[in-house]
Amino acid sequence: MTTSKRITFTLIGVAAAALALFCAYTWIALSVTYSEGERAGFLQKFSKRGWVCKTWEGEIMLTTLPGAVPEKFQFSVRDDAVAKQFLAATGQRVLLSYAQHKGVPTDCFGETEYYAEKVHIVP
Repeated sequence: MTTSKRITFTLIGVAAAALALFCAYTWIALSVTYSEGERAGFLQKFSKRGWVCKTWEGEIMLTTLPGAVPEKFQFSVRDDAVAKQFLAATGQRVLLSYAQHKGVPTDCFGETEYYAEKVHIVP
């Protein structure tokens, strides 16, 4: 094998190993949950956005004490079926269940680290 072929195979091997490591890290970041919980508030905004990777992004206003400044909770939704439920609940008081995934390497999976998994409309 000539030197140029050996260098080419080495570069291809290094690139394949780097891609495999990136894919493994992404899979782990999306599979391992840092925290889970629920948030209640009014679903203020929910839309699909992004230049290349379109993701569902939402925002609820958390209910606080009267006179206090309301806090916003921003989240992403990866499942289209759950996104349809959020679209139907826009403007209403909701209880959402979420999982936090730290270290997701790209915004193609969502712009936030909080991924909503369920939504319930609170009467």
